[in-house]
Amino acid sequence: MIRDFLSPQFAAFVATGGTAAAINFGARILYNQWCSFSTAIILAYATGMAAAFVLAKLFVFRDSRRRLRDAWLIFCAVNLLAIAQTWLVSMCMARYLLPAAGVTGFVPELAHAAGIVVPVFSSYLGHKRLSFR
Repeated sequence: MIRDFLSPQFAAFVATGGTAAAINFGARILYNQWCSFSTAIILAYATGMAAAFVLAKLFVFRDSRRRLRDAWLIFCAVNLLAIAQTWLVSMCMARYLLPAAGVTGFVPELAHAAGIVVPVFSSYLGHKRLSFR
């Protein structure tokens, strides 16, 4: 399993995932203008997830023989775990951990950034072994 994370494919996943994470992060700021932080996290995750699927298919898992529709459905299923991780970490950081640490500036941004990073490894394995195998 360690070998999976030392591969050029994982590096490409991190690069494309970083792009999708930036889209996710920016979308959350935008959505937060019209809805709560909690709801904005979910909407932004969906936006970033769509970008992640396209980028992963084009640049990371090019050799996948799975039909596009099937890959998308499994990709969404794998992301149910990731979105739960992102939401839970973001909410705990924003409501409890950062305030307890005395952090008062950029709390939503710091919390959401931490939440985005958490599922990198579980998502890679899920997409490699399930979505795009």
